[in-house]
Amino acid sequence: MSRTDNITLVYATRKSALALAQCRAFIKELGTASPEVSFEELQVVTTGDRITDRPLSEVGGKGLFVKEIEEALLARTAHMAVHSIKDVPGELPGGLRIACIPKRVDARDVLVSPRFKTLKELPKGARVGTSSLRRLSSLRAIRPDLDIVPLRGNVDTRLRKVTEGECDAIVLAYAGLVRLGLADKATELLSPEVSLPAVGQGALGIECREDDERTLEVLARLHDRETATCVAAERGVLLALEGDCKTPIGSFAERIGTGGNELRLRAFLAKPTGENPVFLEESRAFPESEAEADRFGRELGARLKARV
Repeated sequence: MSRTDNITLVYATRKSALALAQCRAFIKELGTASPEVSFEELQVVTTGDRITDRPLSEVGGKGLFVKEIEEALLARTAHMAVHSIKDVPGELPGGLRIACIPKRVDARDVLVSPRFKTLKELPKGARVGTSSLRRLSSLRAIRPDLDIVPLRGNVDTRLRKVTEGECDAIVLAYAGLVRLGLADKATELLSPEVSLPAVGQGALGIECREDDERTLEVLARLHDRETATCVAAERGVLLALEGDCKTPIGSFAERIGTGGNELRLRAFLAKPTGENPVFLEESRAFPESEAEADRFGRELGARLKARV
């Protein structure tokens, strides 16, 4: 008999529609890979969910979306937590680890503009909604004539605001629209050259306690090495820059080259106002481990930090 036979694992998740959609899709796949395991859902309202009228940079950063969930893990009321890894700070609380990073979906940002469709077609002075300093910096670098306005709320709320004309366009993560079955709402996919994705965008990170061997064993079944290696490089940049939601940072790693034998890492850092973005890019042999990818990211991040 396996030590995972007939066990029940509790997974913690935020209550937003997107969090529930991506979490349940992952658990369904995990259940297929682990038919001997049962799962129960624990919904947690985080500080980030409760505060929707101010940009995250004003209220404490992206850790506000994971704090209460991590407390549930440490209190042993949940065995694992399903996060969008872009919401997870670089440093984790003691006793916790990201045990599984499943295969990533499309990491790109998208423009949603029912009237104008593309970034190029937006008229001078068009109102573009986003509360991301990273996206603000990227948009201003290409279209300084746009009026970038703060926009919080869940995906449905933001889509409604652009549909009703409160904004001429909004910028979202494509992965979120895909997971909600709303991919057709995107009117333009933004290349990394236009809007470099956030660290870990499009990827999930499944967190659990370091000493929970049964949960670790189950989660290992869906861990995707290529995605995890790319995310480790991106998070290495984040750690080197000591970044949070008050810092405009983008970082995107992807496997390239003949036979996928290289890892290309791109990163940018701007001043807290979003001004003066500096970009760096480097490719090297695809790392043999996540630790090696992390070092690559930290090295690139250190060089980037020295230039801003």
